[in-house]
Amino acid sequence: MAPNTSASILDKVEDLLLAKPKVRVTEKDAKRVLLISPEVAPYATVGGLSMVLPALAKALYDLGHDVRIFMPKFGFIKEEKYPLEMVFEGLKVPTDSESKPFLICNVKKHTPKGRPQVYMLENREYYELRENVYGYKDDAIRWNLLSRGALEFLLQSEDWIPDVIHANDWPTGAVVNYLKTKYKDTKLASVATVYTIHNLMYQGMFDHKMVSDLDYDDGKSEIAGFFNERIFTQNFMRRGILYADVVSTVSPNYAKEIQKPRFGEGLDRLLTEVRAKVSGVLDGIDYEVMNPATDKLIPYNYDIYSLDKKELNKLSLQEEFDLTKDKNIPLFGYVGRIDDQKGLDILMDVIPPLLRDFNVQFVFVGGVAGGGNSSLAHRIKELQEQYPDKIGAHLLIDFELSHLIFAGSDVVVVPSRFEPCGLVPMEAMRYGAIPLVHAVGGMVDSVKPYDPELNEGFGFMFRNYDPYSLFAQIIRALEVYRNKPVWEQLIKRAMKQDNSWTNRALEYVRLYDKAIQKARRGIGPKGKFL
Repeated sequence: MAPNTSASILDKVEDLLLAKPKVRVTEKDAKRVLLISPEVAPYATVGGLSMVLPALAKALYDLGHDVRIFMPKFGFIKEEKYPLEMVFEGLKVPTDSESKPFLICNVKKHTPKGRPQVYMLENREYYELRENVYGYKDDAIRWNLLSRGALEFLLQSEDWIPDVIHANDWPTGAVVNYLKTKYKDTKLASVATVYTIHNLMYQGMFDHKMVSDLDYDDGKSEIAGFFNERIFTQNFMRRGILYADVVSTVSPNYAKEIQKPRFGEGLDRLLTEVRAKVSGVLDGIDYEVMNPATDKLIPYNYDIYSLDKKELNKLSLQEEFDLTKDKNIPLFGYVGRIDDQKGLDILMDVIPPLLRDFNVQFVFVGGVAGGGNSSLAHRIKELQEQYPDKIGAHLLIDFELSHLIFAGSDVVVVPSRFEPCGLVPMEAMRYGAIPLVHAVGGMVDSVKPYDPELNEGFGFMFRNYDPYSLFAQIIRALEVYRNKPVWEQLIKRAMKQDNSWTNRALEYVRLYDKAIQKARRGIGPKGKFL
């Protein structure tokens, strides 16, 4: 499977010609950016947001920008592992509630080597004593404390005020709202805001599809006090969209999709009205972490010139899950939540006939936490019991094991109903696993379907969300897999895709410029909004 020497040399020459030099800004042009999020890897990791944020911050930092991160100091973040420095003790965060007008917090700082510094808001009741990031009845209070705590901390700063605050998803929608209302007469008045929608489905502490007229939030009223029941029915996704200078999503295609009822989650009309400030920037992946040539989480390191080592990882994956060890058996991998949204309902419909009529294997890695579907997990377990040599399953979220799935699988299936970005296909491509995806969200932007007539493309894509369309593309992938030279071409094309954060970060810099210009146009000489 390894390419011949002459082909390797030609490939390497092509790589050198396509390589893009890193552009580092001058100190004068560097922007000060504060990214705010409830979860940031490696300190607190639940979903894709925690991976995206530090990777973007690192890419901006490497370009020469002054980037910092603001997050909660959860009790499970151990200071022995991440040494913290006290930056501000006794920060009084207003609650707008008479019963308890302030919550007292500390701000600590971790400064990792070669990466942006991370501020952590410390509060015993709302962060220190909690074992999880999400899932509490008072989450609206916890995230508004984070949002307002960040602004109060900046007010106390004598030497650093950001040019841009970059908020993410509904938990930090309040920071944009607060900044443009309660803080409009402060020294933060000229700070621009970028608000990124990672998943429009989650809008606050309620089911936005079942809101009564009494609880409906148009987003224009004042944010309720921390201890007012009204705070739990306020839509902070809507408020982030309304008040931000620039709204971004995690892929260009998703930016279009959410302006239509099918994917708009009730906010499509608002997004259409403000479409001039809505943009889509495809997420990237961390090429230092996701690198098959250096990855310590896989048994055999390899690159585009040593694909025979990928076959060894396939055998290791089969051994890990007690499957029949045979490099010629097509192996399909799945990484993600065990959930209907991820398309597992239609995937589970097509697997039984595939197993009956074809010699194929499937490996699943993912958990039911965070809104997952336990009945789907039960179906996977039943199949595993019925076909122990063909089905492998680790039904827990495991970011480390996913590396072996990417390295050992021939195809990674991502049949999501909707998918704002889709990091899994990009991670799979990095390791030479061919993506098979539904044509939604960012997967339309990142996966180019294989076209045998033009001899281009590297993935498989089904357009209609139903088992028949998915089944057809799986069969098509199996047919192409039988042609080893063609399959090797697909692997090489997939591995050559540039999904690193460097170019994505440059796109965010352009959005920051746009937000800064808009914020300055909206501010009068005395800091008043015009």
